[in-house]
Amino acid sequence: MNEAPNIVRVAALIGDNARAEALCALMSDRALTATELANMAGVTKQTMSFHLGKLREEGLLVVEKQGRHRYFRLAGPHVAELLESLMGLAFRGDDRHLSIGPRDPALRKARVCYDHLAGELGVFVYEQMLETDILQQLPGGLQLTNQGRLWFQKHGIDADALASSQRSFCRACLDWSERRNHLAGALGAALLARIQALGWAKRQEDSRVIVFSAKGEASLRAMFAVHNMPPTPATSPLESCSLVCK
Repeated sequence: MNEAPNIVRVAALIGDNARAEALCALMSDRALTATELANMAGVTKQTMSFHLGKLREEGLLVVEKQGRHRYFRLAGPHVAELLESLMGLAFRGDDRHLSIGPRDPALRKARVCYDHLAGELGVFVYEQMLETDILQQLPGGLQLTNQGRLWFQKHGIDADALASSQRSFCRACLDWSERRNHLAGALGAALLARIQALGWAKRQEDSRVIVFSAKGEASLRAMFAVHNMPPTPATSPLESCSLVCK
């Protein structure tokens, strides 16, 4: 008898078209009402309410009440990670999607993927991190290097504190429009939050679009210029404090 957790129930829930539409809509990390989700999925409010109840029972969604309104959101980053993985598998396994991406150039350039930066600029950041040795791709997965830890510290992000949190520290997330990876996890979320705090970019109202100012985009790209990179720490292998991304 197989004693592993039974994935059939969860897979069946996500496999329904209306429920999948609702879950993908909530990937924007915004709370939405049953009516809003029903309109997006093309079903009645009663039908969507039934679906949302099932998703809540399985722990995929949570609900917040404000007055007479009930707002639904994903239960956490672990659900977003599951959906991101399924999106990546769907695009890898279906050649019909190879020419499909966001029609809106703004969505293609920069958007939020749950709580981290996606699109052309998200992919640019991830690839620059690999090229400048902020991150390393090892057989066991991504690793934040000593230099990378100092780089994040220089830009106001405490990587050590993020690594001690319960959520995934950092990982590659397949960008469904670019077909290449961007940075996800706590590190990716902290970077996007820092970009917004610096005023380089802001989220477009009622959209997943992240709008960079010309100065903001230039500042983002300049983060990876040689003169902005910290010197490589002179440490022995035993003294290394690189952080393995999970």
